[in-house]
Amino acid sequence: MLFLSSADALAKDLQGRLGLGYNSQFANATAENGVPGISLKYGLTRDLAAAAVLGMTTASPSNSVTAVKFFKNLFYETNLNFYFTTGAGILSGGGKSGVEFLGAFGAEFFIPGIESLGFSFETGGSLDNLGDGFALKTHGASFLDAGIHFYF
Repeated sequence: MLFLSSADALAKDLQGRLGLGYNSQFANATAENGVPGISLKYGLTRDLAAAAVLGMTTASPSNSVTAVKFFKNLFYETNLNFYFTTGAGILSGGGKSGVEFLGAFGAEFFIPGIESLGFSFETGGSLDNLGDGFALKTHGASFLDAGIHFYF
């Protein structure tokens, strides 16, 4: 019992904290002129968080993402939170527009001594129609795609 209590005490509690970073896992990022989105992530409670993702380029063809993601922490480790996430976005890329829905399991880890910087990685699936019709895809996203956030 003491072991479980101490693990909870060392878990990263992001309630009430705002994270500024990026996300590059929506389908527009791999289209022509692909861009990541700037991400604002907010800890609603110890277990729940929400993020808004916005990105664009004015190059031709244009590319943009406007999306939201929701996170539910499943369990905690020292400097690591495991979660389930779901998200939806309106995308444009390669001269086409569409929507994307995604669901994944992931983790956000924090390097000891740099506790305000969170690195995320995720694996799951998505459904988008940015190409020719709807496509169901599996994905794995390292912190280079799932994002990095600095928490204030």
